[in-house]
Amino acid sequence: MEDLLQVGVITSTHGVRGEVKVFPTTDDPARFKKLKKVILDSGKEQLELEIASVKFFKNMVIVKFKGIDNINDVEKYKKAGLFVTRDNAVKLKENEYFIADLIGLSVVSDEGEELGTLADVLSTGANDVYVIKKEGTQDLLLPAIKDCIRKVDFDSQTMTVYVLPGLRDL
Repeated sequence: MEDLLQVGVITSTHGVRGEVKVFPTTDDPARFKKLKKVILDSGKEQLELEIASVKFFKNMVIVKFKGIDNINDVEKYKKAGLFVTRDNAVKLKENEYFIADLIGLSVVSDEGEELGTLADVLSTGANDVYVIKKEGTQDLLLPAIKDCIRKVDFDSQTMTVYVLPGLRDL
């Protein structure tokens, strides 16, 4: 399991006082209001930054970090990811999972057939859709609903699913 969970990506600077525009990669962008610290990963370094203020503009979050007070100090962090530790992540309800934990699970049908590996999660309006990849076959798109997802076992790194009739024909 991942120790750090991504909550956003810096897209650009905002103004000249060191604020940044962040594209949220979390289900609930309002959670930025509750965050006190994030870990910025530029690819070259990881910095723990304290959040001074948060505003919202359209689909973006405007974040100001303590100690960063001008545009020149944040310009170099465009496209950097913002992460939280698992301890600071939102608490999940029963049968909720972090996408980072699901990616890479082996997917097996409830009849014992190996379907492949969970490679991606697509967010749709109604429910998420799991993309199951297996070499030599077409991707299987499986809705993340209770009828289909029977069991997620992180100890064995497997997900047991029921494939609804007709899903393989798509």
